[in-house]
Amino acid sequence: MKITKFLRTAVAASALFIGIAQTANAEITTHTGNTTGGPTLDLTPWAFPGSAIPYTQYAFTVDTAGEYTFQVTAEYDAAILLFENSFDPADTTANFVNGSDDNVSSTTAAFAADLETGSTYFFIVTGSDDPEYGFYSATIGGPGLISAVPEPSTWLMLGVGLAAVGYTARRKTQH
Repeated sequence: MKITKFLRTAVAASALFIGIAQTANAEITTHTGNTTGGPTLDLTPWAFPGSAIPYTQYAFTVDTAGEYTFQVTAEYDAAILLFENSFDPADTTANFVNGSDDNVSSTTAAFAADLETGSTYFFIVTGSDDPEYGFYSATIGGPGLISAVPEPSTWLMLGVGLAAVGYTARRKTQH
């Protein structure tokens, strides 16, 4: 009977750690979303006419240094930005790596950037001015695996879940 409980706990813990280990790894990764109602940033330092433009951010790392491409197609006049190690929406010049406004049309943007391992990058999808927001599809591609960096709330949920599993296991062994 105790072996069965041990095996159940081991299987549950293994499943949990497998879930943690599986990140969004790919040579090409695509993200779709909507910037409507999102947090806002200030692009006036870049001569864009907006200081409250909705954006979405994607934090990631790469396992291979090299040139990566970034592109977006949107239903609005889109812009994309890349930052290294941190991103401050009030100061869009700090840690800036590269960016693009219009590529083939006003609803597309693209650029390439050399990325290094060991850094966290922030890929920002936004509009070119205040009234520009909506649905988009963004793609990142390159020579290595692209791994999403979990948000702090994800780590908090993981910790609470592990604590609950430990508490339940401890209560069962005390009875």
